[in-house]
Amino acid sequence: MVIFRDRLFANLDSMLVLAGHPSRLRPHCKTHKMEQIIRLWIEKGVTKHKAATIAECEMLAAAGATDVLLAYNPVGPNIGRVIALAAMFPACHFSVTTDHEKPLQLLAAAAAGAKVTIGVMLDVNVGMNRTGVLPGDPAAFTLYMQVSKLLGLRAAGFHVYDGHQRHMSLSDRKAAVAIHWPAIQELRKKCEAAGATVPALACGGTPTFPCYAEMADPGIELCPGTCVLHDTGYGTSFPDLPFKPAAAVITRVVSRPARDRMTLDIGNKAVAADPPKGSRVFFPELPDAVQDSHNEEHMGLITPAAERYHPGDVLFAIPMHICPTSALYEHVAIIDKGLVVDYWNVTSRNRKITI
Repeated sequence: MVIFRDRLFANLDSMLVLAGHPSRLRPHCKTHKMEQIIRLWIEKGVTKHKAATIAECEMLAAAGATDVLLAYNPVGPNIGRVIALAAMFPACHFSVTTDHEKPLQLLAAAAAGAKVTIGVMLDVNVGMNRTGVLPGDPAAFTLYMQVSKLLGLRAAGFHVYDGHQRHMSLSDRKAAVAIHWPAIQELRKKCEAAGATVPALACGGTPTFPCYAEMADPGIELCPGTCVLHDTGYGTSFPDLPFKPAAAVITRVVSRPARDRMTLDIGNKAVAADPPKGSRVFFPELPDAVQDSHNEEHMGLITPAAERYHPGDVLFAIPMHICPTSALYEHVAIIDKGLVVDYWNVTSRNRKITI
């Protein structure tokens, strides 16, 4: 896997322009999982970050982030790991999400026992139906009020993720956000009236990034992830986004078994296999090639252009989904003006670093 440095830098700058100010950004590191990219963000004044795993949280804190949201409800052994994070990195404010009373109370007891404070964001379900509590459900208010009162916890606001909003039209995405926004405001108003603080609203992902970016609410934190590296999937689905793919997988022809066929060494161990077979990568040089087969170490292409290629020839493959592709690599090559200028570790590709 390679990253084109100029495109990466351009994507970072475009994210800042869209956000309006570094303080409004809380980018999600799950896309790249690289400490070097976090350090680039910190140099640009972005010190709040979002993560999906404990390893990502540890990477962020070690790189200098001062405010880290684990956008995942900690349960079981992960409760103890969150407490260990807070103890290891006292200069960093850690927050997690919650949508259920039982693990919340376990977290509070563990935090109070260790004499640390963990921020907690109420995970609000705005229609994705993966996690969270509906904003109009009385349980949402009750649970957040518990957060505000339990020892060891700090009420950190609401987590408002809407990954199901995938309308190609930006105006349709804006309309979809507008539908659920009044319920979020009403819940915040009710919690504040009861004495709880709601300091932040961690909103959206990459598709709805521009929707929340144009809203003036000072509590909004913008949480895009994929657009740091971007990919073919988002580029095709959301043409309004001002980003370009900054990462690719280098693949070579290993065989030409028929006149109109060639086999590449980019199997499903080299690129994310979650898009349907046949659409996992895009070849800029062969946009019409049919991805006929895909297994562990091979991809078979059908194309009239096969005769132009020989075993050993190189192709660039832009992943359809970059986030799980990054996690397949221990390190990536950084390309500048056609040359490899550095290698960056994919620091948190595993579930554990030290904690």
